[in-house]
Amino acid sequence: MQTLVADLLAWFEKHAADLPWRRDRTPYAVWLSEIMLQQTQVATVIGYYERFLARFPTVEALAAAPLDEVLKLWEGLGYYSRARNLHRAARVVVEQYGGRFPGRAAELQTLPGVGRYTAGAIASLAFGEDVPVVDGNVIRVLARVFDIAEDVGQEATRKRLWTLAESLIPPGAAGQYNESLMELGRVICKPRQPECGVCPIQVHCAAYRLGVQEGRPVKAPRKPIPHYDVVAGVIHGRDGQQGRILIAQRPADGLLGGLWEFPGGKREPGESLPEALVRELREEMGVTVEVGAFLVKVRHAFTHFRITLHAFECWIAAGEPARIGVADFAWVTLDELDRYAFGKADQGIIAELRERPRRLL
Repeated sequence: MQTLVADLLAWFEKHAADLPWRRDRTPYAVWLSEIMLQQTQVATVIGYYERFLARFPTVEALAAAPLDEVLKLWEGLGYYSRARNLHRAARVVVEQYGGRFPGRAAELQTLPGVGRYTAGAIASLAFGEDVPVVDGNVIRVLARVFDIAEDVGQEATRKRLWTLAESLIPPGAAGQYNESLMELGRVICKPRQPECGVCPIQVHCAAYRLGVQEGRPVKAPRKPIPHYDVVAGVIHGRDGQQGRILIAQRPADGLLGGLWEFPGGKREPGESLPEALVRELREEMGVTVEVGAFLVKVRHAFTHFRITLHAFECWIAAGEPARIGVADFAWVTLDELDRYAFGKADQGIIAELRERPRRLL
């Protein structure tokens, strides 16, 4: 095991990617990068990380910002609960810890959005605590090196992986060790077609010796991903709101919480798309709408389901908008939409609204 770790660290020292968060080991910068890197590829995170640090250079600046501004800067990165938890955790650090992050993994886990993996990453990288991390990359590397044939989704297997990861930590170098494992999984020990020929720890890999590396880690078959048809109304204003569009803010405690959208919802069995839109807008905002022309169809995949979003032109036929199933609403011009944070599917509607005048020229 000591030789394995030595070979891994030697490779990492020579081949580690030059990433912006590796140039700043302050707890705030490490925490920010680790939250962003959850379920998101490195290449995608770099630009967001740099923009966030430029706008919110300290945890105090982030804590003082309105959530809407945080969500707008996060727009497009996905998994928006991370942004909400980021904002909540910043306020906890400022209000309860005087702006200084707790230095131990166990205490870091009390912050919103910080689980065992993220706490271990922050504690080892920013504070030098000898604690492991186990993410998807680390699971893959360890499952292959030790030829773990059990389903890695099972609790017993997860415990074994955490124990293995911890047993390999070289005292005083947990941060570099953790990063090297994650880097190896990201660039060499990849999910498909791992580059075993250039792997620095190939001689230690049991799965490679047995020729079963493509079959590790073992995972249970995925369940079919459900699909839903969703409707949205681009509601045009009348009676003093000409030239404006009605948008709504989603409740804070649900999917895409705090983001803005073109109001609507999921189609129920037996409904036509226009019927679903009329019902949803009556239930959510207390208005009866006249559904006009079809505008655009947008397909989008979430983690556990997929949607096809159907957008229609609409006008209010009766009633006034109310905050029934939405957190807030606003009448805005097309240019003012840039001030609000929208999910990816609704951004597809915005793109269509902006492209449509060009096609008419």
